[in-house]
Amino acid sequence: MPNSVLCHIAESVQTLAPYQPGRPIEEVSREHGITDIIKLASNENPLGPGNVVLQALRELPAAAVARYPDSGSSTLRVALAEKLQVTPECLIFGNGSNEILELAAQLLLTETTAAVYSQHAFVVYKLAVAARRARARVTPAATDYGHDLNAIAEAAQSDDVRLIFVDNPNNPTGNWHSQARIADLLRQVPKHVLVVVDEAYCEYADEEGVLPLLTEYPNLLITRTFSKIHGLASLRVGYGIGDAELIQMFNRVRQPFNVSMPAQVAALAALRDTAHVERSRRLNDAGMRQINDELKKLELPVMPSRGNFLTFSVSNADVVYQQLLAAGVIVRPLAGYDLPEWLRVTIGTETENARFLQALREALNKCAQ
Repeated sequence: MPNSVLCHIAESVQTLAPYQPGRPIEEVSREHGITDIIKLASNENPLGPGNVVLQALRELPAAAVARYPDSGSSTLRVALAEKLQVTPECLIFGNGSNEILELAAQLLLTETTAAVYSQHAFVVYKLAVAARRARARVTPAATDYGHDLNAIAEAAQSDDVRLIFVDNPNNPTGNWHSQARIADLLRQVPKHVLVVVDEAYCEYADEEGVLPLLTEYPNLLITRTFSKIHGLASLRVGYGIGDAELIQMFNRVRQPFNVSMPAQVAALAALRDTAHVERSRRLNDAGMRQINDELKKLELPVMPSRGNFLTFSVSNADVVYQQLLAAGVIVRPLAGYDLPEWLRVTIGTETENARFLQALREALNKCAQ
């Protein structure tokens, strides 16, 4: 019997493809009957969390699990505010930075309003806008597949636009705009339009990011995460930085207890472990050179990246992706980002990178036969 409820679901949602994460190791293991698998698909830190975080989690009392967490993440809020040199009222925490992105859409979008984002931007923007039944004004990519900030500024002049999403560095293309270029965008955008600059990978590119622009632009919201360089992807804790009055509005629609106590404790410990961040950055820089150099030797087009991943083009991308899976190497196909001939690989350890490159060479040789 057909489910009659479905006819009342917005067409923008009915036609939407669900978010496709990187294939889980367990799933690939069952499918291919292999156990020696490396996952380079989800831009996770190959080092995982640092020892300071692991020790803090080991010392968690039972109450940290049995009782509801601090809904305002107050201890973490004060510590992070001090590190960033902002007031605690300028911070909001979420179940990953994805929740902050969703809250922005929830707060500002309706069926009669619109959001602007770039053609190859992080797919969650599209999902968040469609879920609000709002209009999406998708700007064509620049020549390097990244954001055309001038086109975004022009699209924002429309009377129905309330929200702009810009991921910087961009995922999956990896390109990056300087603080001066983002400031130029903010100068062109109407003051009533919220500009969300998603800096999930900022520690890999430029630790300061666009933070200094907050004092001049109250319509700027910066989102960041502990999932990437800090290695806390499974614990799901991200945050937004913005004008205190704007953050108050976000807190009115935020779910209570949205960040677990183990996540808060781990994030607080991660802030102290600056050595782990620096170690992770050095590993990423070395791995970026290792993979980038070999991809160029293979004469494969590579997008310049300021994140912890590289996106490269290859003929028969889907076939190569499947052959890599069979070899126990999980990367990310990008057909869902309108980049069907491109694959994205996360920077791993030196050993993981070498294994990926060897599996790629073998896959390319098979395709050439």
